[in-house]
Amino acid sequence: MTLPTPRRLYMIVATAEAVTWTLLLIGMFLKYVTKTTELGVRIGGMLHGIVFIAYVLVTIIVWVDRKWPAKQGLVALASAIPPLLTLWTERWLDRDGHLPSAWRLLAKGEAVTVPEKVVSGALRRPALAALALVVTVAVLTDIALLVGPPVG
Repeated sequence: MTLPTPRRLYMIVATAEAVTWTLLLIGMFLKYVTKTTELGVRIGGMLHGIVFIAYVLVTIIVWVDRKWPAKQGLVALASAIPPLLTLWTERWLDRDGHLPSAWRLLAKGEAVTVPEKVVSGALRRPALAALALVVTVAVLTDIALLVGPPVG
């Protein structure tokens, strides 16, 4: 399995998050404005929820690898809440050099803290890490479904 660069991985999830936000907005328009169907909210909402969780996890992984300051990491996480803001965030981070083409924690001896050691181990075993990421997204999605939708 080939490991994508931090830049490529973040770009993929930031774009996917924006696309699923768009699908959800279209679904909401169909449900609440045209009152034709709620299928778009069911499908768009589920897809957006899954990709939102993946975006949060990937953002944390890149944050730890790149040693972003807390403010930068929190802005990147918060950008998933307003529609389409992850696209701006990804471009801002890339423009300012915060999304490089190599993983810092792949180098031996770079991981010092516990979060760095976890990310470093995941980067060294990308297939296992991808599986763990999928399982984590699935578990968090199940928990979100149990809790219920954000509106009553």
